[in-house]
Amino acid sequence: MSDLQYPIGRFVHDGPVSAWDRERWTGELAALPRQLRQALVGCSEADLDVPYRPGGWTARQVVHHVPDSHLNAYVRFKLALTEEAPTIRPYDERAWAALPDVRDVPVAADLDFLDHLHARWVSLLQSLPEEAWERVYVHPESGPTSLGRALGLYAWHGRHHLAHVQLALGR
Repeated sequence: MSDLQYPIGRFVHDGPVSAWDRERWTGELAALPRQLRQALVGCSEADLDVPYRPGGWTARQVVHHVPDSHLNAYVRFKLALTEEAPTIRPYDERAWAALPDVRDVPVAADLDFLDHLHARWVSLLQSLPEEAWERVYVHPESGPTSLGRALGLYAWHGRHHLAHVQLALGR
């Protein structure tokens, strides 16, 4: 079950975040919308309702979750860049995945949204000076997170859920 739940493993990065790490992770975020679109080529509406593992989300829920999560991440980055160690507000991702828009809005709309969101986010990331990467936001449960580490976490998050979609669609 854990291999299906974490098909690429859990996020792990020890030590400082280097410029090379940031460049690689930013590139992964830039590529994610295209990769998700590619993973969905030729799938039917019925295919989208297949869970990637027993008890797991469907491909449709995963595709809707990624822009939900990355929109929250983008806002967290902007808060950390404009406020001193802001405490961010977590959200219940399972409850969000169960809302009617996940069922009713075509995944194509979320893929378009993800394209535009990542274009903005990547542009912001590429413009940051070195010292900005040490800025933090504070998660009420996990504590302070630097923007460098958060970048790695969300790059992993995209790859993680891309693997879930590929699993659900048998690719």
